[in-house]
Amino acid sequence: MKKYILTFVIGMAMSTVAFAQKGFKPLFDGKTITGWHTYGKTTVGSAWVVDEGAIHFDPSKKGTNGGGDLVTDKAYSNFHLKLEWKIAPNGNSGIIFYVHEDPKFKQTYLTGPEMQVLDNDGHPDGKITSHRAGDLYDMIQSKSEPVKPVGEWNKVEIISNKGKLTFILNGVKIVETTMWDDNWKALIEKSKFKTWEGFGTYKEGKIALQDHGDKVWFRNISIKEL
Repeated sequence: MKKYILTFVIGMAMSTVAFAQKGFKPLFDGKTITGWHTYGKTTVGSAWVVDEGAIHFDPSKKGTNGGGDLVTDKAYSNFHLKLEWKIAPNGNSGIIFYVHEDPKFKQTYLTGPEMQVLDNDGHPDGKITSHRAGDLYDMIQSKSEPVKPVGEWNKVEIISNKGKLTFILNGVKIVETTMWDDNWKALIEKSKFKTWEGFGTYKEGKIALQDHGDKVWFRNISIKEL
């Protein structure tokens, strides 16, 4: 028994070291929401809770002022983000990045592009091109849709390095583009964001988990600065 425990502990230690060597740092410890806050505030809204090792947005606990998007305390420029998400039936949420937190911008999505999180079959946005799960919201439709059924966990990677942006969903590369060049500006011009001052222009910003009013869960959140 002692030998088994020792082997298990050594194995866990080696796994931790290997993870650290890759340069990824956890953004969520599975127990608290330390390192995050509600956008525009200094605390975390009451609707964001820890539930079985995941950050869970529970709209029933929102009250009058307990909602709002959750954002990292730290801003990032070049990064590789990994996380898992699952959505409730008919749900909508998103992972927003390069969020410029400033009082003149009342919402995270006014500056930050978004990877859509969605129940494609149950939510009305599922009928709109570039609004489905994994899409670069309202800008680029994903190449394929390897999304899991509603209620199951999806593994996501968002990589942004020197302007090159890549989305990976469940191991499949689904979106590739270059930010901040003429093509990027053209994509914005064709989108709902074309008149939004500052949208998609910041090269450093915070990462946000969206409160869209629906139940959603996020876990195993880590990031590597590039």
